[in-house]
Amino acid sequence: MKLASREIVREIDRTSIEEFGISGLILMENAGRAVAKVVLEDFPYAKKAAIFAGTGSNGGDGFVVARHLIGAGFDVITYLISDPKKYKGDALTNLEALHKIGGKMVELKGSVSEYKQADLIIDALFGTGLDREVEGFHREVIEFINSQPIPRLAVDLPSGLDSDTGFPLGVSVKADVTVTFVIPKLGLAIYPGIDYAGKVYVVDITTPNFLEKEIPFELITYDTVRKILKPRHPDTHKGTFGHLFILAGSPGKTGAATLVALGALRVGTGLVTVGVPKSLNPIMEEKLTEAMTEPLPETEGGILGKASLAAALKIMSSRKTALAIGPGISTTEDTANFLYEILRKSTLPIVVDADGLTLIAQNLNILKETQVPVILTPHPGEMSRLIGKSSDEVQKDRIGVARDFSSMYNAYTVLKGARTVISTPDGRAFINPTGNPGMASGGMGDVLSGVIGGFLAQGYSPSDACILGVFAHGLAGDMAADKKGEAGIIAGDVADLMPEAIKRILHGKKEEFFHRIR
Repeated sequence: MKLASREIVREIDRTSIEEFGISGLILMENAGRAVAKVVLEDFPYAKKAAIFAGTGSNGGDGFVVARHLIGAGFDVITYLISDPKKYKGDALTNLEALHKIGGKMVELKGSVSEYKQADLIIDALFGTGLDREVEGFHREVIEFINSQPIPRLAVDLPSGLDSDTGFPLGVSVKADVTVTFVIPKLGLAIYPGIDYAGKVYVVDITTPNFLEKEIPFELITYDTVRKILKPRHPDTHKGTFGHLFILAGSPGKTGAATLVALGALRVGTGLVTVGVPKSLNPIMEEKLTEAMTEPLPETEGGILGKASLAAALKIMSSRKTALAIGPGISTTEDTANFLYEILRKSTLPIVVDADGLTLIAQNLNILKETQVPVILTPHPGEMSRLIGKSSDEVQKDRIGVARDFSSMYNAYTVLKGARTVISTPDGRAFINPTGNPGMASGGMGDVLSGVIGGFLAQGYSPSDACILGVFAHGLAGDMAADKKGEAGIIAGDVADLMPEAIKRILHGKKEEFFHRIR
């Protein structure tokens, strides 16, 4: 499902009105009528509604809502945030229409003292255009709305929420339901915006559908991944499904290498080989049954380094189809140089995680020397090291940070966390809705590296491997939580459930993350 930024919303509105001749009044009427329909269906007990209307188009939508609810028998009071003389255009037209049918309106005049108790508050203060801090009386109104012990419905977007980042612009209405128009806004699909939006309905207001086709932002859905998954033809063999080579592990970190292998095996990779320092090979042979191991020459400290390079490159050239590198390999200078040479000389598409990301952060230009697609899978702390900013700065603009990095370094970025963001070198960004807090435990990222690497080895494009891998990995985590509860889920649980997750994608219930109304 496509997602829209603030600028995209403006362009769709402009194009619909100026190029296709759909008047703003028609769009406003359709929007307000759709909101009223949701009110009638979701709040059947409500008889009194309080609508808080701003001076822009969002307020105009609110006036249409008021008119339709009055027609349905509601007792509606519309509270004007400003002097009626400040309303103009389509919003003014609908304000006058509401006045003509006898709608009750109260000009707040800098105070909410005239508010009368209602069963439902409808927030029509600000729309997607807001891009500055909410201050003064507007802030007071939003805080008042949030203090009321009744349900709150937001028109298009909770007022005060940044439509691009999902962060409150100082303060935001916390809605129980949001009815958004045409396309969900980016801020409704990521945290903390999800916590402010409540249940989200998406309604068509008759803008041309094809205007959505070139939008670079998308929420991953069951339909998205079902279209990506390739059928497994009966006439196949293990070579059909690729061969992933893994370079991972060091003393005390063999678990990381093991989990990468398990992730790859559980998504149907035909062959998996794990390259580890030779002193660790006996341990890996005990840990792994279905995967093969390759004992590599090692440094004096028992880790991968310059001594390992020739052997690793030789193995990579022997009918392998993808490479996963980084988990648990250590961060010494010798290992760094080993990693850099692998990146320069690899002819296989690569997934880099964990220690590999720490080493790349020390030499970002190495990404410009690669000959193959590279996927990086940082968590916010690792992303902060890659871009030289704090984790807080990363979290406040996850989509922007990921897209900028992918564009600058021609890399595929999987920025992990709640609502993982996938960005591609050509500017696309995908938001993943699966996963849960129980997955905040050690080893989850290692499994994900194997999952993405496994799909990459099977011949999926880098972007499809990321989309499919992240969605299925999060879904397996959700299934583990359903079975065991969130607390105490371990990475192995998620790896073990990957086949069931893929089966559910293909044949199971198709859940909606947003509720579309036509």
